[in-house]
Amino acid sequence: MFYFKDRLRIMATNWNVCGVCENLQITKPSVVWCSECDEGLCGECKNHHAVSKGTKSHETISIAEYKNLPTEVLQISQTCKLHNEKYQLFCTKHDCPCCKKCVKSHNDCKGLTDINELIKNVKTSNALNEIEQTVQEVVDNIKRLSTNRNENLKSIENKKREIEAEIKQTRIQVNHHLDKLQDDLIKELLRVEQHEKSKIENLLTTLTKKEKEMTEVQENFATIKQHASELQTFLTMKDIEKHIVGDEKYIQSITTNDSTHQVNISCQINKFLQQITANVQKFGEINVKSDPCDFSVQKRKDRQAQIMVALPTNNIDNLTLTLQNRIDTKLSRVFGCSLLPDCRMVFSYNDDKIKVFKSDGSKDFEIKDIGKTFDVEFIGDDSIAVTSGESNKINIFDLKTHKLKKSIKVDSYTGGVTYKNGHLIYCAREKGIQMLSLNNGTITNVSSTKLHDSAYVTTFGDKLIYTNSNNHSVNCCDYHGNILWTFCDESALQCPAGISVDNDGNVYVAGYYTDNVVVISPDGQRCRQILTCEDEFSEPWTLHYDTSTNELLVANESTGAFLYDVK
Repeated sequence: MFYFKDRLRIMATNWNVCGVCENLQITKPSVVWCSECDEGLCGECKNHHAVSKGTKSHETISIAEYKNLPTEVLQISQTCKLHNEKYQLFCTKHDCPCCKKCVKSHNDCKGLTDINELIKNVKTSNALNEIEQTVQEVVDNIKRLSTNRNENLKSIENKKREIEAEIKQTRIQVNHHLDKLQDDLIKELLRVEQHEKSKIENLLTTLTKKEKEMTEVQENFATIKQHASELQTFLTMKDIEKHIVGDEKYIQSITTNDSTHQVNISCQINKFLQQITANVQKFGEINVKSDPCDFSVQKRKDRQAQIMVALPTNNIDNLTLTLQNRIDTKLSRVFGCSLLPDCRMVFSYNDDKIKVFKSDGSKDFEIKDIGKTFDVEFIGDDSIAVTSGESNKINIFDLKTHKLKKSIKVDSYTGGVTYKNGHLIYCAREKGIQMLSLNNGTITNVSSTKLHDSAYVTTFGDKLIYTNSNNHSVNCCDYHGNILWTFCDESALQCPAGISVDNDGNVYVAGYYTDNVVVISPDGQRCRQILTCEDEFSEPWTLHYDTSTNELLVANESTGAFLYDVK
């Protein structure tokens, strides 16, 4: 916020001074701003400005209103900072405005357009309305996403409280259970102790009684010897002897049964309880499960993923092709081609090789013995992806070293291929169209429509467009496989193979059986034949449109390739 106000304060010094008077060394406050002249005007200069032949058509606004424009708009200069001249052209290749002097550095650029044509009625254009609606859509999605995340925060907090209660309740239940087990075990200990103690005490009582009897017998021996008669002594001795034999047998029986066993009591704590301290290191475990949320971004249908200010579109009826170069590809069975950013061309041959040609059509290099090849696509970082048809793999080659960088094994046939945002989208024959992430190798099924071996695919915004010779059709679908339109006219196009698209969504298709190239309107409703056998086309198989140079490369299966400039 400070930067914004500070910026306005610095720029306000120019707004407050009349630019015309300042050039005359006069300082007058400005009251209006002319964006076309890029200067403020005082009241007197404003009146001259309004009637002057060169400026009377200029629109002015008050300084106060101009100050309310966003900082980003205020910082935009309407004159070339390098040459101090007004912008007159717009370069679509570099996406920048140019003055007359800038044109020298854009000699090789195609598509230089009069900037006045581009800005005509721009404030009421569909493109501005589209961007405005998209901004509103993004704001709405941000709000909805914020609401979704705040709800997730509340659900996490509520779940935390539930888990805390569950942990405490579990601890209480465990404590109650252990207390009960402890009480039961102590009761069992007391019962066993009393039982064993009772047996020993009973035996001790009997032994005490026997000991008392034997002590009395011992005490009687002295009296008997002194005062009893011989007969009395004899008979008493016999009587004592009988009792002693019985007592000896009793003592003997006690020592031979379990009455005199040494009784020990012990406790074996349940091994599962013993393992609690040894093996149970956690009371539980907190798990985090991340499920895809049910939030979906609201998006208007049939809108390009990348919104740009609309430039004049090329209708299929006014497209013109100019032959730039003819390339002798030397070998037959050319199944794939692609224009590289440095204007070189790469071709894939079905006999285990790829060839790269310079912009003048001369051979640059080739990579041999790489197995079967089908289509080829530039994927950035000086690398190309080459599909292989039957061998269920995609190879990545380095254009600098001419070496294999990576070989990716997939679970299907790999035919026509295109690249978008780190993903390879390829035709997988009976599995339809699949999308491979080059980042993590995951494969997503986009469409389950069974395709012909010679099917090719391209992208435009949020759409996929592919050929299918099974029914001589060209089909457009979204990334969920939902068909948006289908073109099928066997009188104009048979066995469609290679496919590409220009900046306006016009679809270029090679007709293998019809020996032609047709262009289909973005809605799939109309088509126009733009190249035929009279243009030396015989079984054209593959093609590629370069959106940065507006060039179309078309290759026959076996009789060379052609590079066209498209306007």
